[in-house]
Amino acid sequence: MTARLFHISRPVLWINALGTGVIGMWLSGHLWTWAALPVLLWLTLPFNLLIYGANDIFDRKTDEKNPRKGSFEGARITGAEIPKIWTGIAALNLPFLAYFALALPPASLLWALLYTALFVQYSAPPLRFKSRPYLDSLSNAAYALPLIFVPLALGDSPVWPAALGLMAWSAAKHTFDAVQDIREDRAAGIRTTATQLGPRGVVLWSGAWWALSALLFALVNLPVALVSGGYAAALLYALHRRPTPVNAHRLYPLSIAFPYIAGTVAGVQLVAALSLGLYP
Repeated sequence: MTARLFHISRPVLWINALGTGVIGMWLSGHLWTWAALPVLLWLTLPFNLLIYGANDIFDRKTDEKNPRKGSFEGARITGAEIPKIWTGIAALNLPFLAYFALALPPASLLWALLYTALFVQYSAPPLRFKSRPYLDSLSNAAYALPLIFVPLALGDSPVWPAALGLMAWSAAKHTFDAVQDIREDRAAGIRTTATQLGPRGVVLWSGAWWALSALLFALVNLPVALVSGGYAAALLYALHRRPTPVNAHRLYPLSIAFPYIAGTVAGVQLVAALSLGLYP
């Protein structure tokens, strides 16, 4: 079952949580600090199993008809697996959350709890942001919250333009990626930003948020802003030329690569600056 829980946690997407946490540590002026280890460990299997396991449980019926599921893009679970998934989520997350309640500064703990709550409520009732147009997109701004609670956990202040830029970036990417599921979501009666706007509308919606993110990133680091803005423009242009869910699915691997590329550009610079004593 361990390998199955690993698959359900979608390891190809761990960078969205773990990578953001590492960047948060670097932005605090630490190339490495053992004080960050508990939070970074939580942002691997435990947290990703929490958010994607919950997503798979509450979307099980629609996932049965989604050809993307059952691959590296997400698991297709059975009803019999649900108790084991909940057990895995509890066993892996509750010890970390108990430790954080004792060890983290109050502000850091509150942001970490908000991070957890937003992602659970994305999939789970009563709020289930996933089926609320525009809130589904905006709630994914939560992906940026490690840039807030990791620095606070280390006794430092967040770099707010970076955090706000990543919030805008995450809202854009969520809706862009949802275009590939428009047909399945409409058939299941699930209303999302993508089903409301259609592919052409998503180009405008995600384009606006990605443009805002590039402006905010430019306040922190111009190369990251240029790479992020250029990559986003290429994805949007490709979808604009062929505004269909099928084309969006073809573009999805490039979308998955987006945070790896932008994160590498940011990370190499931060590591170099920290190693040379040039930052903060």
